[in-house]
Amino acid sequence: MVNENDTSRQGKDLKRLLSFTKPHKKLFSVAFLLLIAATVAEMLSPIIVKIFIDDYLVPQNFEQNKLIMLVGIYFGVLCLKVIFSYFQVLVFQRIAFKIVQEIRVSVYERVQRLSLSFFDKTPIGSIVSRITNDTEAIKEFYVSVLATFLHHGVALIGILVAMFLLNAKLALFCLFIIPVIFLIMKEYRKRSSAYFHRSRTLLSTLNAKLNESIQGMAIIQVFRQEKRLRKEFEETNKSHFQANMRNIRLDALLLRPANDVVRVVALVFIIGSFGMDALNSPVEIGVLYAFISYLDRFFAPLNEIMMKLALFQQALVSSSRVFDLMDEENISPVKVGNEHPVISQGEIEFRNVTFSYDGKRDVLKDISFKVRAGETIAFVGHTGSGKSTIMNLLLRFYTPQSGQILLDGEPLETFDEKEIRQKLGLVLQDAFIFAGTVKHNISLHNESIPEDTIKKAAEFVQAHTFIEKLPDKYDTELVERGATLSSGQRQLLTFARTIAANPKVLVLDEATANIDTETEELIQEALEKMREGRTTIAIAHRLSTIQDADQIIVLHSGEVVEHGRHQELLQQKGLYYNMYLLQNKKALQQTV
Repeated sequence: MVNENDTSRQGKDLKRLLSFTKPHKKLFSVAFLLLIAATVAEMLSPIIVKIFIDDYLVPQNFEQNKLIMLVGIYFGVLCLKVIFSYFQVLVFQRIAFKIVQEIRVSVYERVQRLSLSFFDKTPIGSIVSRITNDTEAIKEFYVSVLATFLHHGVALIGILVAMFLLNAKLALFCLFIIPVIFLIMKEYRKRSSAYFHRSRTLLSTLNAKLNESIQGMAIIQVFRQEKRLRKEFEETNKSHFQANMRNIRLDALLLRPANDVVRVVALVFIIGSFGMDALNSPVEIGVLYAFISYLDRFFAPLNEIMMKLALFQQALVSSSRVFDLMDEENISPVKVGNEHPVISQGEIEFRNVTFSYDGKRDVLKDISFKVRAGETIAFVGHTGSGKSTIMNLLLRFYTPQSGQILLDGEPLETFDEKEIRQKLGLVLQDAFIFAGTVKHNISLHNESIPEDTIKKAAEFVQAHTFIEKLPDKYDTELVERGATLSSGQRQLLTFARTIAANPKVLVLDEATANIDTETEELIQEALEKMREGRTTIAIAHRLSTIQDADQIIVLHSGEVVEHGRHQELLQQKGLYYNMYLLQNKKALQQTV
């Protein structure tokens, strides 16, 4: 069952779906005219047969020329109907696919603008399901439902007009059948909405589980979790099956069967009426044939409309899910103000910054620090201390609850998105490689970066050597996530990607965590060159990689507990000292 709010929501969603046809109103008008022409041609066929029966067959008037002309008109009308129907279907389909294409692009564009906090809470499989499966259901609204409703709605009007011309009394009876059919349709919509909502939600859950399983396949197989996950997937799949079966049972009861019952009652009434009239006066056989033919054609559109109700309801449910995503207000932080400051020096300052992901527990608590242009600052601390959160705030992925972040003395929120992305380079611990060539993974399809710059960037970070050994070198096609490369090679490519963009500020989030010791030494040499003339923010677990930093900030539970250079922190013998002791006792003895 659906409540009044659900009904109101569906009405709004329907209006919104129809609003997408406005930009295509000229083409839509052409399709509608073709539809009317095809309907008129279809309605003429029984009239021609009626003329043949009453004027030629019954009186046995077989004038050859007139019969040939009548047959010619009949087949001409059929040909026109086929031609008009073909082109109206073609135009309707074109409009439908164009609209769905626009909706998919719009929802995909919206997803790209959403805040990372939205993705923190929403399963990726659910988002994918909305962009693919739900938009596919919306496509059926335009391709099948809307075209069918318009086509058969016009056909019903044409049939009723023809029926009134033949027998006004019986046509009036048929007119009263329409409210009965609409009552059945209303009851179906009322009951089916909840089932469709349940079905679409479970389909999203299936996609989410599938996405999670594929991404974590190595862990699943290592820890032998196949049986448990298969059982969970099977249970969700069974629930999805049961939800669909409820829809099927409802379809079997309230769609075609209910319509057929009404049709049989109407047919009995009409034949009985003609029979009663025949007792008092002669009845034209052609009129009887034409009226029964129109009665069949009267219920055929109703049957088609009823059968499309399932698609219609499914499209409305899917549209609500897609529109919820398109209307999602949790977008990524955007620029404020009319000024357009430029990052020229790379000076960074956090002033009393406090931040929480969930609004309940503060991950950062009153954090303050300043990094001068060209300096290197490193953040260390145990897992969950807030190191990566500082990076997320600096890159404006999130907005702090209080405090201020400054770049070159200007508030972070006043910078254009393009300026931040161009001037702040990021290297993550988990190197993400796109499907495509090596050079495109370095340049990210930025046409302003020439090939020689790509190669120089690769040479700069020591990636050129292994790239030259690949089958097609820089033109080698890489699979999704760079599965054919080692973790170290993937990381080197992301280093080259950052260098090719030539940022003013360099942000390294555990950038050397997945690199072996030998490669790390090469990377450290490259990092020293990369840091020249750039402000560097380094987040590290390996304390050996940040010993030469100008500042080291030690975080614990979101607070700054120690601050200084490497030697100064060791002499304090606090948290940093204990961390370093755990990692390298021999190095500590030599230092002390």
